[in-house]
Amino acid sequence: MFPANPPVQQHTVHIAFIIDPIATLRVTKDSTLAMIRAAQRRGWRISVLSPGDLALQHRRVVGWMRDLALNPEAVDDLDSADPGDYYRLGPEGRTALDDVDIVMMRKDPPFDMEYVYATYLLERARDAGAVVVNDPRSLRDCNEKLYATAFPDCTPPLVVATRKDVLLDFHAEHGDVVFKKLDGMGGTSIFRVRPDDPNLRVVVETLTGNGTTPVMAQRFIPAISDGDKRILLIDGEPVPYALARIPKPGETRGNLAAGGAGVGQPLSERDASIAARVAPDLRRRGLRFVGIDVIGDFLTEINVTCPTCIRELDRQFGLDIAGDLLDRLAEAPH
Repeated sequence: MFPANPPVQQHTVHIAFIIDPIATLRVTKDSTLAMIRAAQRRGWRISVLSPGDLALQHRRVVGWMRDLALNPEAVDDLDSADPGDYYRLGPEGRTALDDVDIVMMRKDPPFDMEYVYATYLLERARDAGAVVVNDPRSLRDCNEKLYATAFPDCTPPLVVATRKDVLLDFHAEHGDVVFKKLDGMGGTSIFRVRPDDPNLRVVVETLTGNGTTPVMAQRFIPAISDGDKRILLIDGEPVPYALARIPKPGETRGNLAAGGAGVGQPLSERDASIAARVAPDLRRRGLRFVGIDVIGDFLTEINVTCPTCIRELDRQFGLDIAGDLLDRLAEAPH
């Protein structure tokens, strides 16, 4: 057994993470674990729960939570932690979310109706005074692919449509096109269709569900060979390094989940200008921790639900991104 948290002064910040079951997290890579580790190092009380543990009861949003403690050895080195013994969960208890200092919504997609209903409950909790990161209304409003289109001066040529003729015309105009579902993650359901590709129509029919679901078509960006750069922003301020996710040979997807290799690099001038372009809107929407994706000179996605790549950047540059985030939240949680 190990202590839930180190000794702390007077008020202990209580942070609750809404996550997938902790046993399913990838110990050596998960960004939420970086946040949990940073919270434990600060002596905060840490609780975890799932979206299914939320309820509206007696006019308050409550959650059935369990306190979480990391093995002290894991706090120093999660990379080598034994997945069978790196954490301990306490007994379940019911707590009103507005009695918690910070609520972090870190549930991975899919962005399904369970997720949407959770944002409604979190919005009620926010209205009652809970500090929810990221803002639940913005989680609901900002589709990670469509939100990027709010900045057309930063994005490549693209269309979003259900109609097959619109998508086929776009391909005829640009020749080399990437088609992707609007709710995909980790590189799933992304297809590059070159000129004269015999699979063009079947790709369009499959992704649109035979003309029933909108998809995005985006002109292919050759600079993907240099990586799909993930840039993390805290309250609109970018971490000074990006993680370029380099596609493996024969691939056009740089996502780490699709086998890409993560190579850290300083932000370019263009990277910094894109970050500065989106920052005011992120702040306005209460999107306090965000990951934007940049290929070459173009913004392709704005990840708001569960941005990753903290651990890779921390390792390569000696950073503490999660610690910086938590310090910012503790300074001015509202």
